[in-house]
Amino acid sequence: MEPLLNSEKVSKRYFYPRKASFENPYYVQSGENQLACYYHKIENPKKTIIHFHGNGETVADYLNDFEHKVETLGCSILFAEYRQYGLSTGKPPTLVGMLEDVEKIINSIDVPPEEIILFGRSVGSIYAIHGASLFPNISGLVIESGIANVVNRVFRLIRRPNHSIREQMIQEGKKYFDHEAKLKAFQGKVLIMHTLYDSLVHASNARQLYQWANDPKELELFLEGDHNCILISNKEAYFQLLKNLIEG
Repeated sequence: MEPLLNSEKVSKRYFYPRKASFENPYYVQSGENQLACYYHKIENPKKTIIHFHGNGETVADYLNDFEHKVETLGCSILFAEYRQYGLSTGKPPTLVGMLEDVEKIINSIDVPPEEIILFGRSVGSIYAIHGASLFPNISGLVIESGIANVVNRVFRLIRRPNHSIREQMIQEGKKYFDHEAKLKAFQGKVLIMHTLYDSLVHASNARQLYQWANDPKELELFLEGDHNCILISNKEAYFQLLKNLIEG
């Protein structure tokens, strides 16, 4: 039986795929889905970052500026793309279905888990956290503007589901999106960044994720910026925190 969290109603309210092109896509095959990622590989990297972007964004949004900044930190980076986002093809994006893509993306690069840092922004935090649970010996996990309870987020988008639907979704959330259990399984370093006045994903999400994570961990609640301008409003401190994680 297909999970309710994969339903068309949920997916259309939750995801906002858009097309965007760029040169030299790095394709990852996940079932019938061809995911148009981008892999910037440098010689002798300190670490390789696998980056899962936010909703309404695409890989193309992160090329050049973000890509070059990561290179100056001495890291390679793989920008992961979602189904039907950017140049990707295949099935429409679904919350549960896209969990299947995470392992394929991580395994697509010939890099030991101990040399990888997973980075998830906003909706991308769901998939970075899942990757951390699949590979608990990965070096580090960065959660930017992350989501603690996926089902509560769904309930904000779907008005007044009846009791049986609500209960089924809660059970599916425990099965697929138990972020507490996933973070407790992860043994690497954790960095959580959020803006204190995030108007889309409340800062309480960051505090909850931080509470669930194992040591060593760090929580940074920026006073400046909002959900979609956390980086531009805190650029120097943002990349300093990332540098500290890489070199820690």
